[in-house]
Amino acid sequence: MKFSTNIGDLKDFNARLVDMKLIFCMVFIFLVNAGFGQNISLKLEQAIQKLELDSQMKHGIISLYVVNSKTGVIIYRENSEVGLAPASCQKVVTSVSAFELLGKDYKYSTKLAYSGKAENGYLYGNICILGSGDPTLGSWRYPSTQEKVILSSFKNACKELAPNGIKGYISTNATSWGEASTPDGWIWQDIGNYYGAGATVLNWRENQYDIILKSGKKVGDSVSIVGTNPGNLYGITFINKLTSAEVGSGDNGYIYLAPKSLHGYLMGTIPVNQDHFIISGALPDPASLLKNTFQDRAIITEPNIFPNSNDTINLVIFYTHYSPPLDSINYWFFKKSINLYGEALLKTIAFQKTSHGETDSGVSVVRKFWNERGIEPSALKIIDGCGLSPGNRVTTSALVAIMQYARDKSWFSSFYYDLPEINGIKMKDGYINGVRSYTGYIKDHNGNEYTFSFIINNFDGSPSTMREKMWKVLDVMK
Repeated sequence: MKFSTNIGDLKDFNARLVDMKLIFCMVFIFLVNAGFGQNISLKLEQAIQKLELDSQMKHGIISLYVVNSKTGVIIYRENSEVGLAPASCQKVVTSVSAFELLGKDYKYSTKLAYSGKAENGYLYGNICILGSGDPTLGSWRYPSTQEKVILSSFKNACKELAPNGIKGYISTNATSWGEASTPDGWIWQDIGNYYGAGATVLNWRENQYDIILKSGKKVGDSVSIVGTNPGNLYGITFINKLTSAEVGSGDNGYIYLAPKSLHGYLMGTIPVNQDHFIISGALPDPASLLKNTFQDRAIITEPNIFPNSNDTINLVIFYTHYSPPLDSINYWFFKKSINLYGEALLKTIAFQKTSHGETDSGVSVVRKFWNERGIEPSALKIIDGCGLSPGNRVTTSALVAIMQYARDKSWFSSFYYDLPEINGIKMKDGYINGVRSYTGYIKDHNGNEYTFSFIINNFDGSPSTMREKMWKVLDVMK
């Protein structure tokens, strides 16, 4: 018997066979991934159940939300729609909003301007420093922003304008933003200390100063103030109630000094036998410190000839300093969790979009922006730009949605680079009293990628112990 071979039929059969193999492979990959995802979900569920039974969580609450970064498929959720205090994980909300609303290359400008006449080598008028909210002015973190560099640049610009001297004042215009430097909801124990520095339209030295202390030899001995940095705080004084505590007790000293005030209190303890112990405070009026510091270095030949005026209409700008770009600011915003940067960015967003450089205006702009992208305002009840207030309430699902949104943007590589690496994970962390939080991206050894947010509120006991327990949960996804 002869069998005839139809070449066309054979090709069609082979094509169908290839298609079947391709379909089989796709189904196999899907089933493997689905099974792997279910396995991760189960492991996370077991880890969270164990943590919920931990004695530190007797009165606490856990929220965890995890999605597949590439597909958005939910891997695990626990209390993901409950608003909790996020601490510094709230900084990712401000960061992503700033990247979108200001741009990764956005730069602040600080300008020198004069009133009156510049002639015969003299300025017959006043110099005014005009701020735009730059949180890096005078910061030690960038070569171009350091205090000495800024003051030298200002002085050289004035010399070029008036080589023989200035017959007038150095003044500042620090009123184009709202009067309140700190947001509502910040607690009294925070606002006098460096991490509680609010943002004004003219910031200086990250609105920070240092107090140098010497403790006693015995527990309970008084503590003396050795000096300050900068050396001249121009009238700021303290009632010192600090005492010496046992060796290894750490920094438990707090500064109580209200914005615009010149008189504060030092309370708490520092360890015994310390000759050069430093605690850092928030400048109550950074614009005044900048003005006074610069005036001491400028060529003032006959001060007070011209009245000190807030008139900015007739000013002539003769020098401009530009900040590092936003993506560089964001690096330190994340790396050192600088609250000042968050407040400055939030007020800058407000000023750019509404002409009102106020916290409340910035909050409204940010919440509206995210509402238009599917995040309900009730999931993003923020009252500041950095998360310092214990009154902030954010859901983990909202944080994950924002982190997922960032992944598709042209500036994502900068954002991702800026995230700290903690416990081998690219993530932002947060901590205030009773709160631990993490949000970021994890890539496991099989190449699977996850976006997550993990918040615990009202835990008991040691924050460092709780940190280790949260890391064990996150390690499940590695």
